Amino acid sequence: MNLSLRAGVAGILLGVTCIAAAQTQLYEMSPNDRAGSASGDPRNRAKIHTELGAAYFQAGNPAVALDHLATALNADSSFHQAYSVRGLVYGSLKENAKAESDFQRALNIAPDDPEVNNNYGWFLCDSGKARQSIVYFLNALKSPLYETPAVAYTNAGSCAMKSGDLDGAQHYLLQALQLSRDGGLTARLQLAKLLYLRGNLEESRVYMNDVLKQMESPTAEALWLAIRLERKLGNRQAEGGFAAQLRGRHPSSAEYQEFLKGNFE
Repeated sequence: MNLSLRAGVAGILLGVTCIAAAQTQLYEMSPNDRAGSASGDPRNRAKIHTELGAAYFQAGNPAVALDHLATALNADSSFHQAYSVRGLVYGSLKENAKAESDFQRALNIAPDDPEVNNNYGWFLCDSGKARQSIVYFLNALKSPLYETPAVAYTNAGSCAMKSGDLDGAQHYLLQALQLSRDGGLTARLQLAKLLYLRGNLEESRVYMNDVLKQMESPTAEALWLAIRLERKLGNRQAEGGFAAQLRGRHPSSAEYQEFLKGNFE
């Protein structure tokens, strides 16, 4: 999962922390609740299985995620968060018709939910409809209860950049940095990319260096941008160092294949 996609996933409702935490909640329930008996709490079961589905999706296991989301919706078919998360999973699998159906169900139940709007916006952007996605990120930001506005601003910036609106992208990404609670890693990477596209190479390098300092293990996306940036700046030693990291860390990535082909633009 690339860093940009993590921005979308980070907006999933329910504050998923890890698989173990959600599993602990599940196993602390009574056997009857876990079995889904009439005496159980369907909404609580739906919530926990949605958390598990989101956590497994973030961990790169969409098949198990879909199983948990199906269980969530069997427990409570009106739990819109489960449709929203499942829409993201289907979108990542390129099952776009199923994803669209789930997002429309979620929006029909909760049209003003900020997480649903953010997730649907990300799906639209990731499926080639970047320009149409922006309105949903802005809808998410209208909610005073939205806990992660930096995520929606980052997504809006990334998708505005995809659509060619570089001025809008810069505005959204700078807003994301102001509101970020974690250093704005994704927003900084997107700003580095934006400034690279605009030819502001030295400024792009400042953001790129910040990104690489924050990352424990640089992603293929970050390393590929660093390679192209240093190449344009004429720093062949730095370019070679980043190329070696890309080859060593991500030999099967799409970015490394582009490097091998010499597609530096």
